[in-house]
Amino acid sequence: MFDFSIVTQWFDGLLRNTLGLGDFLSILIECILVGVLILVGYALIAIVLIFMERKVCAYFQCLLGPMRVGPWGVLQVFADVLKMLIKEIFFVDKADKLLYALAPLLVLIASVGTFAFLPWNKGAGVLDFNVGLFLITAISSIGVVGIFLAGWGSNNKYSVVSAMRAAVQMISYEMSLCLCLITAVILTGTMQVSGIVESQVGPFKWLICQGHIPALIAFLVFLVAGNAEANRGPFDMAEAESELTAGHHTEYSGMGFGYFYLAEYLNLFTISGIATLVFLGGWAPVNIGIDAFDTVMNYIPGIVWFMGKTFFVVWLLMWVRWTFPRLRIDQILKLEWKYLMPLSLINLVLMTVVVALGLYIK
Repeated sequence: MFDFSIVTQWFDGLLRNTLGLGDFLSILIECILVGVLILVGYALIAIVLIFMERKVCAYFQCLLGPMRVGPWGVLQVFADVLKMLIKEIFFVDKADKLLYALAPLLVLIASVGTFAFLPWNKGAGVLDFNVGLFLITAISSIGVVGIFLAGWGSNNKYSVVSAMRAAVQMISYEMSLCLCLITAVILTGTMQVSGIVESQVGPFKWLICQGHIPALIAFLVFLVAGNAEANRGPFDMAEAESELTAGHHTEYSGMGFGYFYLAEYLNLFTISGIATLVFLGGWAPVNIGIDAFDTVMNYIPGIVWFMGKTFFVVWLLMWVRWTFPRLRIDQILKLEWKYLMPLSLINLVLMTVVVALGLYIK
């Protein structure tokens, strides 16, 4: 498996030794390039996900989806982006202009911040701290503030109701989501993203295999809680069109609305990416202990494994969205506090017993 840290070390040496740049300029150039790379990847993945959502939705309804703009409709997303870029941005009368303008930026910052922690390949993670999972949950929580400010600052009754629903739903499901991540931390013994993936390299070492039933339960609960955290159906009460028009971003136009739309899809990708890195081995290939098979699997680049697993989880979550009807807000909260939370706590204790007794795959 190719280690991308070799590339970063070579580039750092090129800036410092060959070009003779000082520490400050070298670090500044590296940060700018990494930031541009993150934003470009962020935008490209969002475009792919929007197109994928439309096609998956269409096929589940025995339709074709967008077909007119470009071959197979592939340029429809670019047409929508162009339309959104040229639309007028206006402020609502009597709205809190500061909160109204700040809300989409906070949502975007939270989305980009968590996106930057995803490990694309060995040595290719942008941010890799020893408390990585803790920072992921902390940064993602900023999105709740952005959504609430959007509803409150819009001076619209539908937006306020949507923001209240979104806040209580996201804060509630963060509990189960964090408990699932703690379950994985107990098994791997680290909160560092690269360390979690490294612990899953080897035959049957993915966490859903390594941790037996508790790890599988944590994975399934994480998918449900992550779906609710991203405000995706059937947990999309915050954007219930039949009741709240467009939810917290009803009064937004142009790129103000575009930021919310972009963040929603990237949150879907980020949740799927976290599920992949924690439970499905991240960039680690499939190994079953047979040398010939494992050698072939190890030749496949790690980024292919990571993207393939992540898009598989994205497809599963899209399948759920277009299969199940929207839940009521009381049903959503009942599911979390009466079922998922107790199940996550019991599962956490069960994983502790498995690790203490050494029953996991070593």
